[in-house]
Amino acid sequence: MTETLTLAQARRIAIAAQGLGARPGVATAGGLRRTLDRLGLFQIDSVNVLTRAHYLPAFSRLGAYDRVLLDAVAWGPRRRRRMWEYWAHEASLLPLDLHPLLRWRMAKADRGEIGWGALRAYAGPRRGEAMAVLGRIRDHGPVAASDLEGERGPGGWWGWSEGKRALEWLFWAGHVTTATRRNGFERVYDIPERVLPAAVLAPPTPSPEAAHRALVERAARALGIATDAELRDYFRLKPGEAAPAIAALAGEGVLLPVTVPGYVRSAWLHRDVRRPRRVAARALLAPFDPLVWERGRTERLFGFHYRLEIYTPADKRRHGYYVLPFLLGDRLVARVDLKADRAAGRLMVQAVHLEPDAPAETMPELEAELDLMARWLGLSSSAPSAASPPPPAPRP
Repeated sequence: MTETLTLAQARRIAIAAQGLGARPGVATAGGLRRTLDRLGLFQIDSVNVLTRAHYLPAFSRLGAYDRVLLDAVAWGPRRRRRMWEYWAHEASLLPLDLHPLLRWRMAKADRGEIGWGALRAYAGPRRGEAMAVLGRIRDHGPVAASDLEGERGPGGWWGWSEGKRALEWLFWAGHVTTATRRNGFERVYDIPERVLPAAVLAPPTPSPEAAHRALVERAARALGIATDAELRDYFRLKPGEAAPAIAALAGEGVLLPVTVPGYVRSAWLHRDVRRPRRVAARALLAPFDPLVWERGRTERLFGFHYRLEIYTPADKRRHGYYVLPFLLGDRLVARVDLKADRAAGRLMVQAVHLEPDAPAETMPELEAELDLMARWLGLSSSAPSAASPPPPAPRP
C-alpha cells in the first residue's frame, strides 16, 4: 500500500536524513566520520572562491570543525586514512567501505566502457603508455601530472596533457588512487597498496548487481525520500543498473512506496528514516551539497529555483557568482553570494536575496551563521544589515 505524505513531512524527512538538525556542541573527528558515513560522500570541486567545496557539507552539519581533521583522514598517513577519492556523484571523497562497491566501475573503465572519450584509448591502443606510467609510479613513487611533463614515455616525450590523461584513466580504472594533494590542490597519484589500509583492499569484490543494490540503499538512507531518478543520480548509476536494485530493495521492504501531492506522484521512503515533527536546522549549503545538488528535487521539495551562475556572464547573473542557499527550519529562505577575501582577511557578503516567504527572523539568523562561517575560515565577518534588492527577471 502506498503511503501519502505532505510536502512539509517530505521536507523534514529529507533534512533529517541529511543530518541537518541541531548541531553538536563540539565538532570532533568522530562527528566528521559519522557525517561522511551518513552522506556517503563529500563532492570535490576546484572552485575556491569561498573554500573548497568538500569542506562545506561538514560545516553545514557540525559547525566550526577543524579542517585539518578532514585533511588528515583524507590525505594523511595510511594508518589514519578514513576517506579515499574516486568518481561517485562526481569527483568525491568517500568512506573506505565504499571501495568494494565501486570496483565494478573501475572494471568498466579498465575495459574502456566508461570515461571520457580521450581516456578510453588507454584501455585499448594506448594501454602500453598508461602501463608505462603505472610502472614509473610502482618503481619510483607517487607522481602528479606536472611531474611527467618532459619525461620520456613510449615513443617520445610525455606532454602534460598526455600524462594527465594516462593518469586519469589509471585513476578511473582503479590502478592508482590519490596519495595527497599539493600545489594548489593538484592530485598526486600512487598505487592503492601504498595509500589505502590493507583492510580496505582485502574484502572480495561483490557482483555488480550486489554493489548496485548497496549503493542505492546508501543513497536512499542519505536522501530519506527520493524518486527513482534521484536514487540513481546519487552515485551516478545508469537506469539499467539502478532499476533492478530499486525493485529488489522494494521487494525486501527496504524501500517503501510513497506519494507526495505537489511534489511527486511516486517516490520511495527508506524504512529506517526518521520522521520528525519539526527540524531546527540553520545552515548555509554549498552548491554541491547533497540536499540541493539535484536542482529539480530542490525546486519540488522547497519551491526554490537554484542555479550555480559561475559560468553565466556577469551581466546575466541574477543572484551572484558563488551563491549558497540558506536553510532555516524546514525551508530554504535566502541565498547569499559569498567570497573569502583572504588578502584583507574578510568574508565578503556580496549579496543577500530573501525568498518571498522568508520569516522575520531570517536576517538575524543568517547574520549569526555568517559570523560562525567567518570565524571558521579565520576571517572577519562583513554580514549585511539588510537584504539586497530583488534580482532582475532573467533575460530571454
